[in-house]
Amino acid sequence: MRKRLIAPLLAGLMLMLGNSAAADEPEHMLSIVTSGSNDTQAMALILTRQYMRHGGSVQVLLCDTAAELALKDSDIGSTRVEPAGASPREMLGAMLEAGVQVEVCAIFLPNRAETEDDLREGVAVARADVIGGVMARPGTKLFSN
Repeated sequence: MRKRLIAPLLAGLMLMLGNSAAADEPEHMLSIVTSGSNDTQAMALILTRQYMRHGGSVQVLLCDTAAELALKDSDIGSTRVEPAGASPREMLGAMLEAGVQVEVCAIFLPNRAETEDDLREGVAVARADVIGGVMARPGTKLFSN
């Protein structure tokens, strides 16, 4: 009888220890913003920022029209929204200053006249294999707008 209980107890203990170690790491969220709508960009960035404030780690991937937020000389996302009191461009700037990893999708620049030199400071070009790996990690949340 004792031998039958030891294995399940050890398995349960190992599972609890594994979950405890995972709980020490903040859950990661990949926030993918694609919309060209100022309001949608703002809401996506507001929610991403709130997730961060609640202890999660975040990474922002800008694709399609929203990737223009990453360009130095673009007016996309320049309109301030209330009650945030900031524009999506300003919100993204604050995230960059806070050290959030912000990238444009891998197909954004090769299909335009702009180059990496046209990106805002701190913005990088994503690699599909790396983003795929982030998406596949257990515990990664995916938020897309």
